[in-house]
Amino acid sequence: MTANPRVSILMLTYNRPCHIGRAISSVCSQSFKDWELLVVQDGNNAETFEIMRDWVARDSRIVHLARGVTGCIAEASNHGLRRARGEYVAILDDDDYWSDPEKLSRQVAFLDRNSEYVGCGSGYILIDGAGRTGGGFLKPETDAQIRAGALLANPIGNSTAIFRRILNGEPVMYDESMRGFADWDFWLMMGSRGKLYNFPEYLAHYALWEGGGSFTQQRVNTRAAIRIVQKHRENYRRFVPAILFAGIQHLYACLPVSIRRVSYPALSSFKKMLASKTPAGPAGALNSQADKETSSLDAAAPSRRS
Repeated sequence: MTANPRVSILMLTYNRPCHIGRAISSVCSQSFKDWELLVVQDGNNAETFEIMRDWVARDSRIVHLARGVTGCIAEASNHGLRRARGEYVAILDDDDYWSDPEKLSRQVAFLDRNSEYVGCGSGYILIDGAGRTGGGFLKPETDAQIRAGALLANPIGNSTAIFRRILNGEPVMYDESMRGFADWDFWLMMGSRGKLYNFPEYLAHYALWEGGGSFTQQRVNTRAAIRIVQKHRENYRRFVPAILFAGIQHLYACLPVSIRRVSYPALSSFKKMLASKTPAGPAGALNSQADKETSSLDAAAPSRRS
C-alpha cells in the first residue's frame, strides 16, 4: 500500500450514532483495500465518540475528525476534504451503506480508464429505519443523459459517488455559502469541469427514515434550489422548466405543515423520478419522512437553518 491511499472516503455524522457502524462495516467489506475513511463529526454526541473510538482502535485506516461545532454539509465536507490524501474521494452518508463489495474497485477502475470523467455514481435501493428494503432508483447513465436533467434535481446519488479530488491542479471544494442542497450544487460544479457517469446498477442502500431532515428543511432547501438553478443555468439545459419547478417547490414549502406532511411522500418520490432513469418498486412507501437529496446534517441543528 502506498503512503497516500488511492481513495479517501468521506463520511459526515451529527447526532446519529444508530447506523454508523453499519456504514463503516460496508467500507471495511470492500475488496478494494487502499483507502482511508475520514469520519467528520459535528456536535458532541457521546455515543458517536465511543463508537468511533472502537473503530479507530480496530483499523488504522479510519480517522475520526471531531469538529466540536455544528455547521452545514458544505463546511463539514470541506473540513474532511482538507484532510483527504487520496487521488479519489468517495462519499458515504452515516446511515447508508454500500451493498456491493466491488463498488470501490469498479469505480476506481472506471476513473483510471477514463481521464475525461471527473466522477461517477450508481443506482441505489431504498431502506427504512428498520432496514427493510423498498424500491430502487437508477440514475441517468451517460453524461448526456445526466446533463439533460441536472437542473431539475441532483443527478448523482451522494452515497454512490466517487470523484477526482484534484482538478486542474486544485483540490475541489463545496460552496460553503450553500445552506441547502450543497451536494446538488457540488455535482453541477463537477459536471461543468468534466464528464459524469452512473453505473446502471444498484451499488448502495439509501436510508429514508424519521432521522432524515429534508422535510423540516424544505424552505431552506427550496430557496437554495432557486439559487442553484440560476447559478448553473449557463452550463445545463432546461433552465425555464427548472426554475419554474424550483419556484413551485418553494411555494409548496410555504404551505401549512399539516398539508405538506400528508402530501410530501408522493411529491418527494416524484422529484426522485425526475432525476432517475428507471425507478423500480414502491419507493414512495419508504419516503414518509425524508428525501435523501440532502443529508439530515443540514436539518439537525438550528444553526444550519437560514
